[in-house]
Amino acid sequence: MRVVVEADGGSRGNPGPAGYGAVVFSADRSEVLAERAEGIGRATNNVAEYGGLIAGLTAAAELGADEVDVRMDSKLVVEQVSGRWKVKHPDMVPLAREAQALVRGFARVSLEWIPRAQNAHADRLANQAMDRQAGGTPKAAAPALGAGWTAPVGEPTRMLLLRHGQTALSVERRYSGRGNPGLTPLGLEQAAAAAARMATHSGVSAVVSSPLGRARQTAQAAADALGLPVQVHEGLTETDFGAWEGLTFSEARSLDPALHSRWLGDTAVAPPDGESFDAVHARVDRARADVLAAHPGTTVLVVSHVTPIKTLLRIALDSGPGILWRLHLDLASVSTADFYSDGGASVKLVNDTSHLPRA
Repeated sequence: MRVVVEADGGSRGNPGPAGYGAVVFSADRSEVLAERAEGIGRATNNVAEYGGLIAGLTAAAELGADEVDVRMDSKLVVEQVSGRWKVKHPDMVPLAREAQALVRGFARVSLEWIPRAQNAHADRLANQAMDRQAGGTPKAAAPALGAGWTAPVGEPTRMLLLRHGQTALSVERRYSGRGNPGLTPLGLEQAAAAAARMATHSGVSAVVSSPLGRARQTAQAAADALGLPVQVHEGLTETDFGAWEGLTFSEARSLDPALHSRWLGDTAVAPPDGESFDAVHARVDRARADVLAAHPGTTVLVVSHVTPIKTLLRIALDSGPGILWRLHLDLASVSTADFYSDGGASVKLVNDTSHLPRA
């Protein structure tokens, strides 16, 4: 897989408060696959630029890329990592070695200098990282050995993660992505039960839903119980299963046996005319960032689908992609994740169905 990495770093003072940003695009730059941004304390601009490059290459490797086109507005970093300029400053020698080691891990890497105006996405991420750092929310220090807990800063944004109720496709265990089946009678009962549960939560500030009908029906029931409007975020929609939409697992495997097998083992692989789990991860993470920015330090009900909810839990747990296959989420189940402004997170509840009617 070929990707484009754009990276940037900055320092307000040089040296001064510094941070970096990196974005991984699809080969044609039509899709954002990953974003990375972090404040790194007091450092020089060049050290921050190296941080952006290393973060971007690491993200590309995690996505399974084998060819990378790197674009940066730091002539120094591009030339040093390419081997055309010597690395003389002691702070940058280990960073250059780390970047070059990452480069050697790919089949092909090109490094290109671009004007700052063409690096706006990564520049924005770097500045956001520095802004967060300046706001007094650097990453929390690690606890003393044996403490057993981290020490997050401030009040978290708590996401109550509610999966939609039952549909006809979920009854038959068929791939249900961008198709738009409505809730079954049982699904409506499940939505009502979830709404009654949500009404017991104090301080819910917003209800944010996937745009798909089954999620919006579920969200509307809860919003009515809470006296809130439903806000729709496109990033919370389910995976696009493409040609496999509406098929069972066995039917999809029979239709495309080799591709289906690769899809099960590689999150960068997409169904025919569909969407990879890596692409889902990138857009759900952007949606998460939007929710955190809009509702800091409050409780938000997020109504979505199995893959986006698993992805949010994966992000909170800082876990690998195996969670997508190993974690079970029932219809109309509730999970809870807290996201802190310092980048910390915790998962408080997973797949709770105690509110649902029993057969």
